[in-house]
Amino acid sequence: MRALLDINVLIALLDGGHIHHGLVTGWIANNIDSGWASSPITQNGCIQILSQPGYPNPVPAARVADRLAEATRHPSHVFWADSISLLHPGFLMWNRVLSSRHVTDVYLLALGIQNGGCFVTLDRGIPIDAIAGARPEHLVMLS
Repeated sequence: MRALLDINVLIALLDGGHIHHGLVTGWIANNIDSGWASSPITQNGCIQILSQPGYPNPVPAARVADRLAEATRHPSHVFWADSISLLHPGFLMWNRVLSSRHVTDVYLLALGIQNGGCFVTLDRGIPIDAIAGARPEHLVMLS
């Protein structure tokens, strides 16, 4: 199943000094044959965070974008457009989203499911039951 990589996974992938760099690169090496995906949200978030002056090892946005573009040229990558709405009736069970910090996560989970894939993240506590039709295999939490 193709994996939509969360912002935090892309950051750990591109930042060799990140605490989870080894975990993420190991997971990708073991799963690359299934392919991976990025989206406007994950690409923008990765560039934004890695280029922030407050990031431990900030990199100019143009360099982050170049490195991310290089990674997306890998034959196993596809781009998934942000093509769904969380406002579609019956799609998202808002009463299961317990925190505002999970809104983007459940959106990316839904995007992965819509495209026949899964969502891979370092985050914990994402409410999989918030998305209609979501199954455990749709959410991969690296640890």
